[in-house]
Order: sequence, then structure tokens, then C-alpha cells
Amino acid sequence: MLAEIKGLNEECGVFGVWNHPNAAQITYYALHSLQHRGQEGAGIVVTDGERLKLRKDNGLVTEVFTANCMEKLEGTGGIGHVRYSIGGVNGYENVQPLLFRSLKDGLAIAHNGNLTNANELRANLEEKGSIFQTESDAEILAHLIKRGNANLLRDRIMSALTSLKGAYAFVVLTETALYVALDPYGLRPLSLGKLGDSYVVSSETCAFDLIGAEFVREVNPGEFLMIDDNGLRSMRFAIETNRALCAMEYVYFCRPDSNLWGKNVHTARKKTGKALAKEYKIEADVVTGVPDSSLSAAIGYAEGAGLPYELGLIKSRYVGRTFIEPSQSLREQGVKLKLSAVRGVVEGKRVVMIDDSFVRGTTSRRITTLLRDAGATEVHVLISSPPIKYPCLYGMDTLSTEDLVAANLEVEEMRKMIEADSLGFLSVEGLQEVLGTSGPECKSGLCLACFTGNYPAEEENFV
Repeated sequence: MLAEIKGLNEECGVFGVWNHPNAAQITYYALHSLQHRGQEGAGIVVTDGERLKLRKDNGLVTEVFTANCMEKLEGTGGIGHVRYSIGGVNGYENVQPLLFRSLKDGLAIAHNGNLTNANELRANLEEKGSIFQTESDAEILAHLIKRGNANLLRDRIMSALTSLKGAYAFVVLTETALYVALDPYGLRPLSLGKLGDSYVVSSETCAFDLIGAEFVREVNPGEFLMIDDNGLRSMRFAIETNRALCAMEYVYFCRPDSNLWGKNVHTARKKTGKALAKEYKIEADVVTGVPDSSLSAAIGYAEGAGLPYELGLIKSRYVGRTFIEPSQSLREQGVKLKLSAVRGVVEGKRVVMIDDSFVRGTTSRRITTLLRDAGATEVHVLISSPPIKYPCLYGMDTLSTEDLVAANLEVEEMRKMIEADSLGFLSVEGLQEVLGTSGPECKSGLCLACFTGNYPAEEENFV
């Protein structure tokens, strides 16, 4: 992906397993399949029934875990996390899972999402004597749990969840149980599966495919799961609401082989391309997509428009993740290093270039130039999602409104900026129709806040 260049990142991936003799190894492989959700840090905590054991560090999964350290992570239950830092919050202490020990027992927490009332909760907890060691939202939950009055840990966790606002998918591990919770709107993806007699949960179903697990169902918004040696129990900590899954999970973040609420991501992206073909009829010779997340939409557009699809852009697999620094000048250089145009495909051709999203416009401008330099006579840019005009509050690392190009320029101005012959975006209605989330009777919906400014999780309704 070109997340480092686009300025479009998602906050993490989580995984949990219970009742498996090789919990650490299962978690390790699952984190490999979730690596696209975060490349800055990775961690695993396991339990052997008596003690929690942690291994975490900055870096990729393959960099953090060695054969030697994996041998030390013996246990039958575990949780794992891959991290992308929101707002540039770095440091080893912020790598998850976070592990907390007390005189009686231990507690490990991994989190995907973003709490919109995090600052308020931190301030209140600090006034009551809490001392925070990290900048992670996961630590807020730990302090709330510890201050709970209920006798049972599960009740203290559920009570703590009612204080949270925003987006969150939590996995919590103790010596004797695995707990799972999803926010009342289901803003972040989370699925439940079985691996023999073991239960597994994951941010994406592609992890199930890798480890050979069977998909059971999605974790429902506002649902709380407790998994221990007695099996699985489902409870609710929030009343049922209309789901509002982040639309960008379909558009960009998830792997194409994952499924979200019964829809394969690759198939959904192809349909966005076909929807673009209905909304924009362009006279052209060839269609190409930006590797990797835009290829499905490009194939769909080509099919819908009756045009040939070609591999007009090649992504380099050997540019290190740390090469690209967060400055505008180096981002532009980074595009040239990450991508190259295939002259034999685009030379002398009118090209439709499909991309999945438009944030700064830097990527589109550089790719348009690459295609022209390779001999394309025309470059038409189509985006398989609506214009991103508003910052995300729920864990997607979009910029402030001032830096979002679509929030400040009209489409024609953006077209001139990226030097394309034409520029078009999929409509909000088109995206909703593709994903089957429109209409008054629809009980499942999307969070479209970055496109519309309508944020679904401003108020929560708890049991």
C-alpha cells in the first residue's frame, strides 16, 4: 500500500485465541496476515493459566519475534496486536498489548480504534490519583477496570466500557479468560472464529484463512464476549443500534481476501469500480489501477466500461518501510521509488487511472506525471470513493480539515492541481448502493463521516 505517502492509515489490528496448545504461534501467524493494518510495532501476550508472558517491540512482526523468544511464550491463550501510531505517538511503552500486574492477578489489553473522550477520561482519572505510563487509549480502560466496584472482572470491564465514546475493538486477556468487546456502533471490524476446540477473534477474517480457522460470525456492536475453559458467553453492555462500520475498511484498509458482514472486500471494491463506470463514461484506451488496494476497483471499472484492464503501474516490493519520512518533499520522492509506469502498456494511450481515495493529492499528481512521462496521451483519474472532506475521529489517521485537499478545493481545482485531463469521485449514494447500506429499512450501515461530516458515535446508549 501507499499509506505512508497518502497520509491514510488505520490504527491497528487485534487478534485473540483461547484453548490452543500453541497460542503464541497461532497469534504470530495471525499477526502476519494483519501486518497491513500496522507496521510500527507488534506484540503478543500469552497465558499458561498461572502467569501472563509478554513480548513486544517496535517493528514488523518478523523483526519483533524470533524463534528464541517464541519458545518462551508458552501458553494456551493469547492476544496479539500490530500497531500504527495515531498522531505520531511513538515509543516502546505505547506498543501493545499493554500488560498490567497486580498482587492478585494480571491483565493485558490490545485495542483497535480511537476514543473521542480520551482526554476527558484521562483528566478525571488523574484527578483521582491515576498515573499513566503510556499515551494509549488501552491504558484508560485498564484504569477504569481497576477502579470498578463489581466483584466479577467481567462486570468491571463492562461497566468500564460504558464510560468510553468513539470506536474500539478490545481484546483483554487474564490468566484464566479472554474478553472481547466492540463499540456500540461497530465502527471497527471484529470477527469470531473456531479452530478445532479453540476460539479465535480477529480484526479481519484473512487471519482465519491463514491459521485454518472457521469463520463463525461477526462480533456485534455493543457485544461483550467472555471466553474461558467453560466455553463462550455473550453479553451486551450497550443497547442494539444501527451498525456504522467504517466505509474505508471496504475501500482501502482491509485485505481483499477478508470478508466484512457477508461481503468479500475484493468483490465490494470491484462493484465500486463498476459504479464509477456508470457515473463516469470516459473515452479511453486502457484502464489501470494504483497497486495494491485500487486494483479490484480498476478491474471493475474496466468491466463496467467495456475497456481493457492493464497493469500500467508496478509497485516496488523492496523499498523499506522506514525510507519514507513524513515530509512533503520526501513523500513525493517516495512515490517515484514505490511506483513505476509500464511504458509498453500506456505509451500512446488514453489512460483511465483508478485510485481508491484522495487525501493530499500528492500521490495522484505524481502518478499522473509518471504516466505522462511514460507516453500516455491522456490521463483521467477516477476515485472509487467520495472526496474525503472531514477528519476521522475514530482511528483513521486523516489530516486536519485544513490539509484535506477536497475540503478546500472544488473538483475542477483539484483536477488542475494533479494535472489530469479529468477527475471524478464515486458519489456517497453510489458507495451506499454498492455496499447495500442505503434505504430506511436497512439495519446495517456505514460510517461515512470522512465524506459527509456526520459522525455516528457522538452519544452512546448503554444497557
